[in-house]
Amino acid sequence: MKKIKILLGIIITVIAFTSCNDYLEEENLSNVAAEEFYLTEEGFESLITANYSQLREIYGDEPWLFSAGTDLYAEGRQQEPPGLSQYSQLTPSSEGVEYLYDQGYEAIQIANMALHYSEITEQNDEVDLRVGEIKYLRANAYFLLVQTYGGVPLVTDYISDVVLEFDRSSAEEIYDFIISELEGSLSLVEGGNYIGRVNKRAVRHLLAKVYLTRAYEEYGSPSDFETAANYADEAIAGQELNLSFEELWWPGNDLNEEVIFSVQFDQSSVSTDPQNLGHTQSSFFGPAFGGVENAGIEPYRTFTLVPTGCAVDLFEEGDDRWEGTFMVEMYEQYYDFYRVQDHSNLAVLHYYAPKWENSPADQAAYEAEHPEAVYHPYGTYFPEVSRNFDYYNIAIRKFDDPGAPYGEGRVSTRDIILSRLGETYLIAAEAYLMAGNNATGLERLNVVRERANADPATLSEFTIDYILDERGRELMGEYHRWFDLKRTGKLVERASACHYLIEESNFEGANGELKILRPIPQLAIDLNRNPNFQQNPAYQ
Repeated sequence: MKKIKILLGIIITVIAFTSCNDYLEEENLSNVAAEEFYLTEEGFESLITANYSQLREIYGDEPWLFSAGTDLYAEGRQQEPPGLSQYSQLTPSSEGVEYLYDQGYEAIQIANMALHYSEITEQNDEVDLRVGEIKYLRANAYFLLVQTYGGVPLVTDYISDVVLEFDRSSAEEIYDFIISELEGSLSLVEGGNYIGRVNKRAVRHLLAKVYLTRAYEEYGSPSDFETAANYADEAIAGQELNLSFEELWWPGNDLNEEVIFSVQFDQSSVSTDPQNLGHTQSSFFGPAFGGVENAGIEPYRTFTLVPTGCAVDLFEEGDDRWEGTFMVEMYEQYYDFYRVQDHSNLAVLHYYAPKWENSPADQAAYEAEHPEAVYHPYGTYFPEVSRNFDYYNIAIRKFDDPGAPYGEGRVSTRDIILSRLGETYLIAAEAYLMAGNNATGLERLNVVRERANADPATLSEFTIDYILDERGRELMGEYHRWFDLKRTGKLVERASACHYLIEESNFEGANGELKILRPIPQLAIDLNRNPNFQQNPAYQ
């Protein structure tokens, strides 16, 4: 039996598929046998597993569309895809443009297949529950697509033959569909604690974000901000942020009480091929630490997404997220930070000084206490200043995976957290601000700052820019930043101010349009026999 293959979401060839552990595997089964299999309880559950597994493909590989070309991450020694990271060279044929389009439509077709069989498979008490889960996953795929590319083909039926012609629905129609799907999901899925499956809280969190995002669009409803705030508050459900930021991100604590939804990984399910079945999040956000000779001593880093000066400057003294986000003090054995409880006897290899320790006296005091350490003064470890040597940039450590093998590729097996309670509070804060209820929005934001031991924000400084700064501090390295800047209309302003390879003019596209949306992949245009299927205006 052959695995589903979707070519850029336009030519869609669908055969049947099954599962082995967490991933689909090819089997020599006829289509008739496959259909019979999906009519059984076991076969239908294999389709559900396939839907969850597709999340690993959407988020597990190179995350350019989520992070590159923003204010917080810039190119280090290794080159990013220049189109996605710099915009001036962004075309429909640019490297990486098709990735999310391909993976998103593969997720949609797998979901369509599961929903098709849900109506004819052996019925039991869990079929409706699984339908609710699949509706969430399909809505999530469409949400990624509409934010990235604008209006896209709306495909809701399971397609078992080759389709060569698609219409392009408007972004407004896609948002209407997403909301309808999520409302349907909310009526079907279970409540309770998150244990790896979609539940009501995950749906409410995503509904809040969808309404918040649509509210900024010209076709958004005047009530969207208020609706977003209400859904966020329902997802919060009175729960406080009880974990420290350190506990929140400690390796092995991926399924903690604040996680709302995540992409699930485990070592056993990827052990046969960890460089293709794991993910890259742990390797993306930091400098090189030397070559293969350091295997077992230092983690592998791609050296392609390095925190900018703007990212570092977000943090103030006393904010726990400074040391909770960055590996500020690096030991001779990098992972001793996690493996050794008492750090006082460990030799420091490198130290990255924060902006509040920016005097010769500060440096002299640290070097006197740690004569073995290489001291990196504040301002010297930004990619716009230095990026050509090992250890010369600060590393984001939130996603460190001490259990991952050394090597390039998808080696990490920590979960990728897509939704968590701290972000829900920030969604509520933004929604209340934009709805005109500044006082309540500020209360939600200061819950997040209180957990970080940061000074509370005041009403006079509570603006959309402050919220973006706070999202940077709280969510650094998580897969939100490009969407955050696009949603709030701050992409051009912030990326050009903070990314050393981006000028405002880089965004200038065809027809007087800015390159805010990504282009529809050129091959998808070429293969579609619908002559009215149009490219986004900035790329025509």
